[in-house]
Amino acid sequence: MKAGFYQFNPGFGKKEDNIRKVVSAVKNAEVDFLVLPEFFATGYQFISPDEVAELAEPVPDGYTTEALSELSSERKIFIAAGLPERHGDKFYNSAVLTGPQGFIGVYRKTHLFFEENLYFTPGDTGFKVWNTEIGRIGIMICFDWFFPEAMRSLALSGAEVVAHPSNLILPHCPDSMPVRSLENRVYAITANRTGIENRKAGQSLRFIGKSEIVSPKGEILVRAPEDEEVLMAAEIDPGTAKDKKLNPFNDLFKDRRPEYYKPLS
Repeated sequence: MKAGFYQFNPGFGKKEDNIRKVVSAVKNAEVDFLVLPEFFATGYQFISPDEVAELAEPVPDGYTTEALSELSSERKIFIAAGLPERHGDKFYNSAVLTGPQGFIGVYRKTHLFFEENLYFTPGDTGFKVWNTEIGRIGIMICFDWFFPEAMRSLALSGAEVVAHPSNLILPHCPDSMPVRSLENRVYAITANRTGIENRKAGQSLRFIGKSEIVSPKGEILVRAPEDEEVLMAAEIDPGTAKDKKLNPFNDLFKDRRPEYYKPLS
């Protein structure tokens, strides 16, 4: 299949404009699966609980999820995208998966980064994998990558492709994802954003771009520039992620010895 990401600079609070931008970018794109950044429709730098309450939405009945479901249906594609979710009196940094038949599922970010801890509740969904007609898709969000248990949990649950909506400001992720993919033998699609947000005095956030698609062999199939708005895609074969053999004598999953990993649990 053809998998891709759309890297762009969303305007804070401008949901309709940001979604229109995505729709326009996808209009002529040949992709089966598209990953969008974390908080792609709202922007990232919240500065008050009131802003979060105003911009967060229920899932799957909110404006953004419904717009993504409609786009998936019209274009016959699968989409993974990040958004602030309202659930009862709690707010989550979440990502939804939609497909040609509509809403598929939601993942809530497990590891909150920096001031996300002021406004959001740590996710309670666990790392989920959905079996779709284009492969077994798992999701993690941005800072989750810093914890190797995240990608490993998805891989052990059968993920072949890991969607990674992100708003990266630290420089480490683009060169680290090949290792995450290699050690788990899965595809990873990191969709980051570009631009700068200065919504808080003395705290400017610069997003590093460099969205990428990485193969189970740790190969960077495509990588975006730091500051360019671009939709990029690559041909991938999710079935190859089922093969965990490194050589005739080593299978990365069969060689695991969990009885010696007790501190991890």
